Amino acid sequence: VYHFSTKFRNELRATGGILRGREFLMKDAYSFHATQEDADKYYEKVFEAYKRICERCGFDYRAVEAATGAIGGKHSHEFMVLAPTGEELIAHCSCGYGANVEKAERPDMFSDGAPATGHSISADVASPVSSAEALKPIEEIHTPSMRSVEEVGRFLKTPPEKFIKTLIYKAGGKTVMVLIRGDRNINEAKLAGRLGAAEIVLASPDAVRDITGAAAGFAGPVPKNKKIDALLADYSVRGIVNGVSGANKTDCHISGINIGRDYTPDDISDLALVGEGDLCPRCRREKLSFSRGIEIGHTFKLGTKYSEALNATFLAADGKQSHFIMGCYGIGVSRMVAAAIEQSSDADGIIWLQSLAPYRVVVIPVDTSDEKILSVAEAIYKKLLAAGVETLLDDRNERPGVKFKDADIIGFPVRVTVGKKLSDGLVEIKLRKEKTSRDVP
Repeated sequence: VYHFSTKFRNELRATGGILRGREFLMKDAYSFHATQEDADKYYEKVFEAYKRICERCGFDYRAVEAATGAIGGKHSHEFMVLAPTGEELIAHCSCGYGANVEKAERPDMFSDGAPATGHSISADVASPVSSAEALKPIEEIHTPSMRSVEEVGRFLKTPPEKFIKTLIYKAGGKTVMVLIRGDRNINEAKLAGRLGAAEIVLASPDAVRDITGAAAGFAGPVPKNKKIDALLADYSVRGIVNGVSGANKTDCHISGINIGRDYTPDDISDLALVGEGDLCPRCRREKLSFSRGIEIGHTFKLGTKYSEALNATFLAADGKQSHFIMGCYGIGVSRMVAAAIEQSSDADGIIWLQSLAPYRVVVIPVDTSDEKILSVAEAIYKKLLAAGVETLLDDRNERPGVKFKDADIIGFPVRVTVGKKLSDGLVEIKLRKEKTSRDVP
């Protein structure tokens, strides 16, 4: 089931023209299936159709794995048109892997025979990696008013790679402590997925004080805190030997803490935002590249999330009532226009591709008072229309320079100029994407 329809969003401050306006044109589609196999096959059909649409539009694009967000489901892809002005960052590799940074994964580089990306390491293997560095005893250090990794690092002359950054979240009524290396940042979409929580919230400073007994910025995994329901760690923590963290005491940090000896996470998994230098999780050889992108389409495997909630069933072949297995597919039609302009334009205006141009050709008579020039321009215009070519005749009583400037701003792929060279049987043709014109009979 699909439709093309105008949609509306309560955008408080519309920006970027039609890229993110309050009113926009959208194609929405939903599919309903009896089996997961059928749902997967149809998803691939839509996926390939969206790729063909992007290719016919002439986009430089990537179809990347994406977080499902509020819509839900277990699997989704975004179709991202690459542009420096894109509102989202995507990670991709020459091996074909691509993902929105919210979804992009990292392999565990500290594990021999690492588990499949996205899976956790159980607590029984939560031990330090092999290191020539001898384990040190825990030492408490007075760090007055120093909360950030950068401040404490400068004070201790210790690199951020030695720090165990500690954050506390509220998720589904539980309190969760999350550990990550000091130079990395938590990917909250991954964390929410790992916890199976619809929403996670970073604990407020007052909540942190109540849980740890210390001001925000001084939390740490040692000693074990009975108010914490779960202790989670990112892969990066396994590589830290003799680490530094908050001491759960205001104005104090501790050094010399080691995983397995001083604290044991309940779960170790990929919880970090990817960054420069990270290896591709698929080929594990190439470093990820990063580009900005404009999302113009999104496909979701919804499963039975909505059919169960609404009790939408059908009578299956075995005579039993079953819930529909669903897919959801959307393309932002007006967004595609904005994305095309962002990707194909210059200082003079839009450069439309033939497949997207509102008019493929503009015919400009330079002097509409000259009957010969005007009649030839009209004849060319009518011939192009008869041939099925979308053409505009600019017969305004304006100077040629004004007409040329307007043609460039609007971005007609082809401009035909009928002017003084008509006496030699010639007209001028200029392609918008080229700087020079040529004379043709």
